[in-house]
Amino acid sequence: MVSRRPTITSVPRSPLLLPSALLCLALAACSGGVHGTPGGAGVRDPYFPKAGNGGYDVGHYGLTLAYDPDGGRLTGTAVITARATQDLTAFDLDLKGLHVDTVTVEGRQARWNRAGQELTVRPHDDLKKGETFSTTVRYSGRPETLTDPDGSEEGWLRTADGALALGEPVGSMAWFPGNDHPSDKASYDITVTVPQGLQAVSNGELKSETTKNGRTTFAWHSPEPMASYVATVAVGHYTITRSTLSDGLPVYTAVDPTQVEASRTVLAKLPEIMEWESYNFGPYPFSSIGAIVDRPADSGYALETQTRPVFPGAPDTATLVHELAHQWYGDSVTPRTWRDMWLNEGFATYAEWLWAEDYGGRTAQQTFDRLYAGSGDSDLWAFPPAEPSSVAHISDRPVYDRGAMVLQKIRQKVGDDTFYDIIQGWAAAHRHGNADTAEFTAYVEKKAPGKDFATIWKDWLYGDGKPSRP
Repeated sequence: MVSRRPTITSVPRSPLLLPSALLCLALAACSGGVHGTPGGAGVRDPYFPKAGNGGYDVGHYGLTLAYDPDGGRLTGTAVITARATQDLTAFDLDLKGLHVDTVTVEGRQARWNRAGQELTVRPHDDLKKGETFSTTVRYSGRPETLTDPDGSEEGWLRTADGALALGEPVGSMAWFPGNDHPSDKASYDITVTVPQGLQAVSNGELKSETTKNGRTTFAWHSPEPMASYVATVAVGHYTITRSTLSDGLPVYTAVDPTQVEASRTVLAKLPEIMEWESYNFGPYPFSSIGAIVDRPADSGYALETQTRPVFPGAPDTATLVHELAHQWYGDSVTPRTWRDMWLNEGFATYAEWLWAEDYGGRTAQQTFDRLYAGSGDSDLWAFPPAEPSSVAHISDRPVYDRGAMVLQKIRQKVGDDTFYDIIQGWAAAHRHGNADTAEFTAYVEKKAPGKDFATIWKDWLYGDGKPSRP
C-alpha cells in the first residue's frame, strides 16, 4: 500500500495548529487536499442494500483466472475499466472472501482495505467526474459457496470434476471483484486456465484454446453488456458440440458426459425454440447461444447465464424455453433493482405458456384459469409480484406464476396484435439496458392509450391477496 500525503511547503509554528489538524493534513482529508468524495458502498437496492457501489460505471471486465480443482484454489487478475460518475477520492468493489494481493489504479499502487464484502480502493490520484480509469486487482484463494436468504447456493460451487460459478443474486463477488449489481452492465473477457484434459466454459464466444506445460487456457469474449449475476465459469469434463443456427448464429453446448444421452432430444430442439422466440420476442440480442448441462447434484436450479444457460441435469422442454426466453427478458432487458425480478421471471414463465399454446398444450388462458381456480394455492397469493415480501422471497411463486398472470391480463385487455407489439417493443426499447416496473407500466399504457389498466396494476401487479376476478 502506498500512503498518500499532500505537499506541504511550510507548517506555521503556531499553538493554534492542533494535533487533529496535523492528522487532517497528513491524511489529505481536509477539503483543501481533496476535491472529491468516496463512492458509495452499495446502491441502496431495496433487497440487497450492500450490493453494487456508487461513483462509477464499469465498461469492461478483463478476468484472467487459473483454477486447480484438486486444491480448490483460484488465482485471478481482474482489470476493471470504468468511468467515474463523480469526483472520487475512493471507491468500493464487491469481493467476498479471497485474498487480495495488490491493487493498482491507472498503473499506480493504490491503498485498499477490506470490510465484509467491501474492497475499498483509494487511488494514488483523485479521479475526476467523467474520467475513464483502469483498476487491476490481483487476488487468490479458495472461493466460497454462498447461501442465499432463500437457502439456495451460489457463488463458486465445487463439482465432482471441477467447479461451477453462479451469480444470482450476489454470488459473482465470490470469484471476481466488481460492481455486483444488475444496474451496472459491462462487456467481459474471461480467460481461464485449467489442468489439461478439463474444459473451461464461459459466456460469449470462445476466441482461443491453447495448451502448454500440462495446462489449457480458454479465452472467452462477451461483447454485449452483461450483468455480473449472469456471468459464469464452468470447469470440468464436458462433451462439446458446436453448430450454427439457420441465420448463422453460433451455438456452443457443453454437457457433462453423464448427461449426454438424457439431454440429446431436448437440446436438439434449441434451434426450433430460438426461431420461435425470435419470432415472438424480436431479434435475438446476443452474438452466440448455447447451454451448459452439469450433473443434477452440482446445482439445485437452472440459471439464465448470458448466452449459455446452466442446467442441473438434462432440462425438459419447458425449462429450456424458460431459460432461453431470459436472454431477452432478464439478460438483455435487465431489472434495475431486485424488486423488479418479476420482469425476468414473469416473462420467462409466460414464454412457457405461449410455447404450450402453440405446440398442442393448454392455451395461456387455460393455464391462467387453472392457476386462479387452484385450491390450496395460498402461496401463489402470498404477495404481489412487484413487491416481494422480503429478500428471501424474490424467487418465490408469485414472482413467476402471478407475474405471468399479469401479462395474460394485459393480453386480455389489448388483444393479441397490440400485446405482441408490447412485448417485442419492450425488448427492443431496453435492449442491453435496465428497466423497472414503473417504466414497464408506463410503456404498456403508451402502447395502448385507449385502455384503462388501473385495475390490473392495483389488483394483479401490486395488490395483496387473491384478486376478485371480473
